[in-house]
Amino acid sequence: MTEKQYGGATSHGKKNEAHKTSNSKPHKVKTQKKESSKPSSRHTTDIDNLIKAGEISKEVKTYAKSIIKPGIPLLEIAEKIESKIIDLGGKPAFPTNLSINEIAAHFTPSYNEETKAHGLLKVDLGVHINGYVADTAFSLDLENSEENKKLIEAAEAALKAATTKISLGVELKEIGSAIEKEISSRGFKPIINLSGHQIEQYNLHAGLTIPNHDNSQTLKIQEGTYAIEPFATPGLGTVRDGKPSGIYILESHGQVRDNFAREVLEYIAEEYQALPFCSRWLVKKFGTRALLALSQIERAGILHHFPQLIEKSLSKVSHAEHTIVLTDKDKIITT
Repeated sequence: MTEKQYGGATSHGKKNEAHKTSNSKPHKVKTQKKESSKPSSRHTTDIDNLIKAGEISKEVKTYAKSIIKPGIPLLEIAEKIESKIIDLGGKPAFPTNLSINEIAAHFTPSYNEETKAHGLLKVDLGVHINGYVADTAFSLDLENSEENKKLIEAAEAALKAATTKISLGVELKEIGSAIEKEISSRGFKPIINLSGHQIEQYNLHAGLTIPNHDNSQTLKIQEGTYAIEPFATPGLGTVRDGKPSGIYILESHGQVRDNFAREVLEYIAEEYQALPFCSRWLVKKFGTRALLALSQIERAGILHHFPQLIEKSLSKVSHAEHTIVLTDKDKIITT
């Protein structure tokens, strides 16, 4: 799941502190041991969890491609994908994104969504095992369009080039350049204000960001877990904020007066911790009154509400993504 402004830890506009404990606040996210920035120092079980999450994601991708057809309700697709993740022993790391045409990312169906699959559909799904995440995406042409097919090819070629390039000590600009070259050579543009990102335990957007163009950034890749996710478009190559997505993340501590809103907040902190969740999931748990509780919690400044991300010229966008674990000995493409 991508994020505007390069997807890093500060890209919400404020620092995500939801994973930190505070004795002065009554509603706390359970503290989890964070993944080390150096996988060589991780417990073997941490790597095992990352690999297991990736294996589930691969199986779910195959399943998703088998069920998605033009005219299938997006709500049905999302529910089936998320149920499949759970059936296979994982948990959704974030709400399934099903973004169509000019919507580059952050569209997940609402609880009463009526939109049906069509056009150029991006499927962005995540799996976690004990907070260790596999983040992956693919695009489907649901209208037999030659341009859609070429856009999908461009994103996939860029992803292949970037996953080949990434290794310890490589400068970020080199990965961005590889992505940009593949997409530009096919007559399209990368989305330059979206990017890949480092991943830590229960922290989907952490540390380094992976540019989708040559941004002259000379920081070097260190050991860690990274999502690489190029986007290709015939448009301007940038996105703007669109409508609210119904996707949230617990961003800070805080209090709400309403008893039911407090119950919902406590559930969010316990169940999702610092990973994204959606209003649809809470409606399933609490009923539609959860929407009012969410509004109260959001007004209290406790949540970040992700906007849909729209290509500025309203041109179509394709998307491809893999998660890679780099250690001092291995490069593992988990997805």
